[in-house]
Amino acid sequence: MASIRDLKKDINYVLGDIIEAVYLVDASENGQNSKEGNAVIDGAIATFDDLIEKVNQKDVENRSAHLKGVRQELETKAAALIDELNKLG
Repeated sequence: MASIRDLKKDINYVLGDIIEAVYLVDASENGQNSKEGNAVIDGAIATFDDLIEKVNQKDVENRSAHLKGVRQELETKAAALIDELNKLG
């Protein structure tokens, strides 16, 4: 199993890349932040907070299964955010 530090880095990098992509799309489209773009950014920040909180939970029965679930949730939520991002551009 990958380390907890790697999982936290993955969460940070994936969601950070999504936020950066929103800024790039907004800049290339109209030069300003759009409401839809801000919604995607807010969703990425909320997802980040939620996933980091889940990673830091210590009172779970099976820690390994819990962290695998967090990784799967990251993939699912990131895919949903990318779908929203694709609708922007």
